Amino acid sequence: MQISIIGLDIAKQVFQVHAADAEGRRVAQVRLRRAQVLDYFRDLPPCLVGMEACATAHHWARELIALGHEVKLMPPAYVKPYVKRNKTDAADAEAIAEAVTRPTMRFVAVKSAEQQSMLMLHRVRELLVRQRTMLATALRAHLAEFGIIAPQGIHRVEKLAAEVRNPAVPSLAQEVLSLLVDELASVWRRLDAIDKRLVALHRTDQVSRRLASIPGVGPITAKAIASTVPDPSMFRSGREFAAWLGLTPKSHSSGGKDKLGRISKRGDRYIRHLLYVGAGNAIRFSRARAATGEAWIQGLQERRPPKVVIIALANKMARIAWALMTRGESFRSPVTVTA
Repeated sequence: MQISIIGLDIAKQVFQVHAADAEGRRVAQVRLRRAQVLDYFRDLPPCLVGMEACATAHHWARELIALGHEVKLMPPAYVKPYVKRNKTDAADAEAIAEAVTRPTMRFVAVKSAEQQSMLMLHRVRELLVRQRTMLATALRAHLAEFGIIAPQGIHRVEKLAAEVRNPAVPSLAQEVLSLLVDELASVWRRLDAIDKRLVALHRTDQVSRRLASIPGVGPITAKAIASTVPDPSMFRSGREFAAWLGLTPKSHSSGGKDKLGRISKRGDRYIRHLLYVGAGNAIRFSRARAATGEAWIQGLQERRPPKVVIIALANKMARIAWALMTRGESFRSPVTVTA
């Protein structure tokens, strides 16, 4: 029996292979060390290789594609239902081989090294933003112990930093808090450098520039979407793209009764956060009328809480972004028709 389908369970050092023929019958189960993986696949005829889209999956996908194999990545949550009984490496590899042949399975596009590098830039920025928030919160809390406070907002921290030398703060506390201030200034400088780099890369990317034409979508958000979704045809519609971002309600329906809950918060948390912030800014600065029409936003604001309105606009921005990427167009404001 010739090997046609392989389920590959990847790890740091030990890899598990489940090989099957065209009918899905098991041909072999092999346990490989990391250094043996490429040699094993180099000796095989071209076949379909399924993997879970987890850490290092894109690297191995590129390596196997270079050897002539067809590689498909799948979300681990979609593979888990195919695991029979106890979880083992062999059972996981068998489940992957089973799942990769399903006609309704959803796959993850294999990213190039350049696309992953771009996403790393966004991930590092996200980490530095969290560190900046932690340092600012610590500085605010420590100074509050000596009766020194400042208005909320990350850009009000500069006023707090100047209060570190306040005579009301003991000398030992001044020495310790100065470390926080220096670290905060360092993180802020690195964030500014990354933001400038992202803006420069955004200006050279046509897809990113088209996305930035959507009101509420800035250069960083546009570049994040363009880098994360290199192939928008992976989604059948804008609603499916919004659902992938976790901006659609959870459904718990049975017996003909539809029950919708809160948004699922599945998918890419980083892009979802950027769209949420952009939608909030668009509403606050009265730019939502260009994206959706003033009457639509006003109607939602009259019926729904503010955060629900922001989520609704973020959902619509995601669907507009998918449409622009698919059609290769820029955003055009709707024309207001007067009677």
